[in-house]
Amino acid sequence: KATFSRQGQRAGGTLCGGSGAAQGGSSKTLSPESLLDISARKVAEKWPFQRVEERFERIPEPVQRRIVYWSFPRSEREICMYSSFNTGGEDSGTSGENSDETRLPFRRGIALLESGCVDNVLQVGFHLSGTVTEPATASEPELVCSVSVSFDRCKITAVTCGCGNKDIFYCAHVVALALYRVRKPEQVKLHLPISETLFQMNRDQLQKFVQYLITVHHTEVLPTAQKLADEILSTNSEINQVHGAPDPTAGASVDDENCWHLDEEQVQEQVKLFLSQGGYHGSGKQLNLLFSKVREMLKMRDSNGARMLTLITEQFMGDPRLALWRQQGTTMTDKYRQLWDELGALWMCIVLNPHCKSEQKCVWLRQLRRWNGVDVCPWEDGNHGNELPNLTHLLHKGMTSVTNMEGWVGHPLDPIGTLFSTLLDTGRGDEEGRNAFLDFSGKSQRLLDDGQSFVALAVETALIGLGQQRVMPDGLYAQEKVCRNEEQLLAKLQEVELDDALVKIFRKQAIFLLEAGPYSGLGELLYRESVPMHTFAKYLFTSLLPHDTELAYKIALRAMRLPVLESMAPSGDLSRPHHIVSMVPNRYPRWFTLSHIESQQCELASTMLTAAKGDGRKLETVLESIQKNIHSSSHIFKLAQDAFKIATLMDSLPDITLLKVSLELGLQVMRMTLSTLNWRRREMVRWLVTCATEVGVYALDSIMQSWFTLFTPTEATSIVATTVMSNTTIVRLHLDCHQQENLASSARTLALQCTMKDPQNCALSALTLCEKDHIAFETAYQIVLDAAVTGMSYTQLFTIARYMEHRGYPMRAYKLATLAMAHLNLSYNQDTHPAINDVLWACALSHSLGKNELTAVIPLVVKSVKCATVLSDILRRCTLTTPGMVALHSRRNSGKLMSLDKAPLRQLLDATIGAYINTTHSRLTHISPRHYSEFIEFLSKARETFLMAQDGHIQFTQFIDNLKQIYKGKKKLMMLVRERFG
Repeated sequence: KATFSRQGQRAGGTLCGGSGAAQGGSSKTLSPESLLDISARKVAEKWPFQRVEERFERIPEPVQRRIVYWSFPRSEREICMYSSFNTGGEDSGTSGENSDETRLPFRRGIALLESGCVDNVLQVGFHLSGTVTEPATASEPELVCSVSVSFDRCKITAVTCGCGNKDIFYCAHVVALALYRVRKPEQVKLHLPISETLFQMNRDQLQKFVQYLITVHHTEVLPTAQKLADEILSTNSEINQVHGAPDPTAGASVDDENCWHLDEEQVQEQVKLFLSQGGYHGSGKQLNLLFSKVREMLKMRDSNGARMLTLITEQFMGDPRLALWRQQGTTMTDKYRQLWDELGALWMCIVLNPHCKSEQKCVWLRQLRRWNGVDVCPWEDGNHGNELPNLTHLLHKGMTSVTNMEGWVGHPLDPIGTLFSTLLDTGRGDEEGRNAFLDFSGKSQRLLDDGQSFVALAVETALIGLGQQRVMPDGLYAQEKVCRNEEQLLAKLQEVELDDALVKIFRKQAIFLLEAGPYSGLGELLYRESVPMHTFAKYLFTSLLPHDTELAYKIALRAMRLPVLESMAPSGDLSRPHHIVSMVPNRYPRWFTLSHIESQQCELASTMLTAAKGDGRKLETVLESIQKNIHSSSHIFKLAQDAFKIATLMDSLPDITLLKVSLELGLQVMRMTLSTLNWRRREMVRWLVTCATEVGVYALDSIMQSWFTLFTPTEATSIVATTVMSNTTIVRLHLDCHQQENLASSARTLALQCTMKDPQNCALSALTLCEKDHIAFETAYQIVLDAAVTGMSYTQLFTIARYMEHRGYPMRAYKLATLAMAHLNLSYNQDTHPAINDVLWACALSHSLGKNELTAVIPLVVKSVKCATVLSDILRRCTLTTPGMVALHSRRNSGKLMSLDKAPLRQLLDATIGAYINTTHSRLTHISPRHYSEFIEFLSKARETFLMAQDGHIQFTQFIDNLKQIYKGKKKLMMLVRERFG
């Protein structure tokens, strides 16, 4: 018998579902079973299969899918797994949008089976065949598919189907035939493997058998039969060198690897297709489904897991984008990087599988080394080999190395996360449910022989890993992975309900981490490049706070450190926080996630502030820690705002101690940002005044007394003092008259000091603030006069002058306007200059005050203004009314119109005529034909001004004659001039 058949298992009553141990991953180490899955399995075990779908109307859909999955016998579950990616529920990445299970191959296969569409079922040894009829539909005719299935040791090893569908999973017809064999074994006619049958025949029977076989299928097999006959009759042929002959129905040898059927070509094609789509059309999701399928295979200890992952990896390594990114020196996208992470995690599951043989591990090691040697293989940290190394890093890294250069959290192999999940999963009940004390609340736990729970071990493992002092890795992606892994592990920890036993573990580990030295990230000595403990400490703090307040604060305060920003801290008295100036520190090595880290540091501080409300001693300690360790003004400002909100909650009286902390932090922000540009500075100043108002009148007075250390002069006058003097502030503080006067006095003093320091930007605010106090107002006005000559612009002086007029000081307004005129210079072509309105206003003011004032201001106008149209406008206005008429309107005919032939208007008239002449020549120098008509209109306005003089007509005629002579080359223009002016 051994001559004609390989050793194999005989045909049995079940197609699959036996105990054959395939090479694959351990479910404990690889894909931990969720509590949801365990619950679903328990329900499925209690309910008969026929009643499952009738009894869970109110159960959520993901649980329904898992209950249905576990309600099948194991043999059918395995066919289910290999017939669709989506039957695995949430573990396989199913989403509601594509979860129409009636269209899945497994569901369709069951429908075909139950509809009686399977026929002609025959089993020869380990080969099953039959026909499956797909009923006709409105759009498709009836389809009869010939199906064959080869199996070995309870696993399907090969499938063929006449439907022609090519895919990674079994079609509905294969499912229908396989389940027919599983559910109706008594209706399947069994035959021995064909080699056994042939062994029972004599020579004549064998010859007859072969000839009949060739006759029936001569068109298909005759060439093959003749070829085999020739080889058998040839003594030296290869076929005669092998003893015996193959039998496709006899099953595999006992030493052969046993695995489910996997269409390798289809896997490769699918992965290649998804990668070519570059993340579009849901390709990333499809690749994740493939990864989920690998995890399922590993969970079932199916060696196809490793085979399928190898095929996927080969396609990833062949992705043409890798070479392109390497050539361009760019990193891969985040989504693509996450796929590579999953790839690496699955290989870790495979190579660490304790059930695989050493020779298989050697094969995988060679394979991984070969891939690693390929140039395009991505770097773990996301960097590329062609990047230059960081050698500094009117050098340093060698000097301050961390003991643990490669941390456990954020490590490519994720040892802590894997061990935590394995222990936690084991503690909640193993896959088969043996020795498990599990209710549906998930609170019961499995115990070790010494009485310690697996959950406690899991928690302790996580705490040890998270608290490890470890160096921040190089590269953006590796640093992001550290943050991401830490947050993922903490999220899992938060799902564990703390009991007394776990609280003891928390206290034990917290004390150990505080005293553990350089191996602990919370020890006294912290190296500059260590990964900060802010996120971990926040979790420890909130967990320990109800049970051991002092220990919780020790942990959180110790974790506030951020040494990477302290290397360039200024020398001096660091105990006084306002000496910490804002500066760009030496941030080697490059911490790409520094902004995220600083945010987490801020979150930790905010959590402590919230918890310390009402406890003055703890608030002071937290405040000192913030001032010492946080170097970002924006984060300190956020903490100040947080403290303010907590201190002024609507349902309770303000917490004055916390308000003072908020104010102190706000003052620190003011000092840090005083000499730097910060787009939120104005918001910060306004908020500080609001905070000081809540603290009390003494706080407002204090910030005004020390304004020069906190604010710029402009901020102090325009925001601080103005807000303090407002009615809103007075009402909010319930101030009496004496208090109001004291506060106003401080505000006036501040305003005068600011005006002395920055008269250009503070004078107007100071005058407004001081107008109710005569002495202060006069002082402010004198400061403006002193600064007017050299320290102020004409715009600022005109603005203050208008303010003076509005407040009823016309002579002071006139004085400031004349000072402003001295700084002004309007050229001939600036007829739209913004200062024109101020000039016209200043002349109108002088005119209204009297002839002397107008006489004094006109020479200033003539000197400063060269624009003809502006001068003519001023001239025309001055001739309409008598000087002083505005002020003396009650006395009719109190004055006479000023003569244009006498000073000061004669001077203004001559200057205007001169400006028109100069402007005309300037415009004619570069005039173009499209501006001719505009120029003619300009000359018309000039004529109006010329005619205001007694000999104006003669002057204008001479002027025009000169133009015609000088610019006679511009014939067309001069023709237009003659037509209009003769």
